[in-house]
Amino acid sequence: MAKHTKKRSGRILIDDICRYRIPASLQYSPNGELLAFHTTEPDIAKNTYKHNVYLIKDGKCRQVTHSLDASFLFFDDNDTLVLERKGEDQAPGTTQLFKLHVGGGEAEPWIMLPFVARGYKKVSDGVYAVTGMISAKDPDGYMDDPETRKKKIEAMMADKDYQVVDEVPYWFNGAGFTNGLRPALFLVDTNGKLRIKRITGADLRLGRVLPCGGKIYYTGSEFKGRAKIDSKLMAYDLEKKRVTNVFTKEGYMIGRLFLLNDELYCEATDGKKFGFGETPNICKVSKNRLETVYVPETTLAAAVIGDTIHGGGEDTYSDGKHFVTVATVDDHNAIYSFDSSFKKKVIWEDKGMVSFIAVSEKKIAMCYQDWNHVAEIYEMTRDGKDLIKLTSLNDALLEDRYIAYPERIDYKSGEEELHGWVLLPDGFSKKKKYPAVLDIHGGPRASYGETFFHEMQLWAAGGYIVFFTNIRGSDGRGDAFADIRDKYGYVDYENVMDFTDAVLDAYPEIDTSRVCVTGGSYGGFMTNWIITHTDRFCCAASQRSIANWISMSFISDIGNFFGPDQCGAEGLFGDIAFEKMWDHSPLKYADNVKTPTLFIHSDEDYRCPLPEGMQMMQALANKNVETRLVIFKGENHELSRSGKPAHRIRRLKEITDWFEKFAK
Repeated sequence: MAKHTKKRSGRILIDDICRYRIPASLQYSPNGELLAFHTTEPDIAKNTYKHNVYLIKDGKCRQVTHSLDASFLFFDDNDTLVLERKGEDQAPGTTQLFKLHVGGGEAEPWIMLPFVARGYKKVSDGVYAVTGMISAKDPDGYMDDPETRKKKIEAMMADKDYQVVDEVPYWFNGAGFTNGLRPALFLVDTNGKLRIKRITGADLRLGRVLPCGGKIYYTGSEFKGRAKIDSKLMAYDLEKKRVTNVFTKEGYMIGRLFLLNDELYCEATDGKKFGFGETPNICKVSKNRLETVYVPETTLAAAVIGDTIHGGGEDTYSDGKHFVTVATVDDHNAIYSFDSSFKKKVIWEDKGMVSFIAVSEKKIAMCYQDWNHVAEIYEMTRDGKDLIKLTSLNDALLEDRYIAYPERIDYKSGEEELHGWVLLPDGFSKKKKYPAVLDIHGGPRASYGETFFHEMQLWAAGGYIVFFTNIRGSDGRGDAFADIRDKYGYVDYENVMDFTDAVLDAYPEIDTSRVCVTGGSYGGFMTNWIITHTDRFCCAASQRSIANWISMSFISDIGNFFGPDQCGAEGLFGDIAFEKMWDHSPLKYADNVKTPTLFIHSDEDYRCPLPEGMQMMQALANKNVETRLVIFKGENHELSRSGKPAHRIRRLKEITDWFEKFAK
């Protein structure tokens, strides 16, 4: 659609993926006059990322750190930012915090926490609820004197060639081996001499934290040898200095906590109707009772995806009078507000992707990305009016790049009315024939939208017609639509192939002998399933995939509950469970494969572990099907989104070169 495009001289390049500046940790000052955030920016020379902190006042944005390489954590007061810096001289297992005055000057060292900190909530002046990592076998190790700490580190280094595991999960994607480690709740008092107190026990894995009204509410799941997925809700009384149980009934997964009119609410589900991925209800909390007050018709979270977002921020907020949240509505995001009666008000809604929000008394700020912009900060009034763009972090980079507009295409598959999009190359001509790429999202509870996606724009710039869609299993259309338990490879495969047919019918310019397919995570599973059930694609690139639900269920960090749940099996064991999981496994059908397939995997991917790709690659090799496995060392499941800059470039080059080999 020409009216949506602007003639530009340049094209999206592979290494542009490592030139974007991506905002995160967006927050207002307590008085609402300032906005702060940090950016994640690639340092290609060092093959890593650095962070810079920015302040916005009166609509003007300025960078306030340059050489510190620190991330923004929170406002301590209206004039003070708290930052975290990872120094080269920093002792292992510690966290170094700085304070920076908003008026300028150098950031000053503040405190050194004797544990790895993961989250911060201000309780009162100088007092904070902090999430930190502990060892279940040495939960008070944070209290060690320097000499004792040194001896423990030396002992640990002496055993560095060994990894002992005696619980599950024993590793977690992005965190490595976590055997014996727990996120715990600490109370940190900086008034006078630094005082630190651990609140939670060694057998609890901390979840959400909410300080309010003289108490710190928190959720956690029991972890004794095997982690449970259901949650408990407790409260620590700051005056009485003791923990009380609030909700301890088994079988509920409890998520976000917030207050409205001085009453406690949470998001919770028992998963009985739609399984592990069921959308939680909003519940009012009383002693061992959850009263459902709102049943969402869609996900109250940011589930539209892209490949240019690192980290993030909060997607909900409560000021005690209103609960404000990002919602995923079909293929885009909206911002909802609820009052104490849970009457929904749609504050803002548009095509594109909202990654996170910040809310003050008068304003709402958000990180927003549409089809031809990479993530920027926008602001509006609390009623969703007067939207303005506050940052131009990536505009200069994209100014001369051709960006393909996502042209919508509607189609029917079975009884479902579905739609997807098509990206056309620059200078598209109806007189030419083009290769094409089908790109399948992960999740499956995620959603494509009309938002900038670097890899797709790269291929469109390279002369491919790129097409993508939200099939059954995707987010944004309610639990019934997203629920594909025991249907993996069936209803979703039917949707994908019907979409492919619809695109080929609508765009006869596509050369049907030169259509490629790719996808990651669930999209990798679907790619594996496609090549085992059809040979209509000229080549495939399967990324961080699942090949065998049986093996995945016994090695993935979430496998023991996710695998059986998604395959419709009643647990991990028994002939019926194994049969269910094997029926949904692409490896079972590998004898059918004729499609040349590239496999991309990371050796520290503990969500869809490396053996999944190895099994499929080896099966194809034994069938004499052309194949290639590229293993990225030191990377995890997030390679495409936050892997090292050189690795993200290499990943895209491997996939693009594979397409070029068979489609060009």
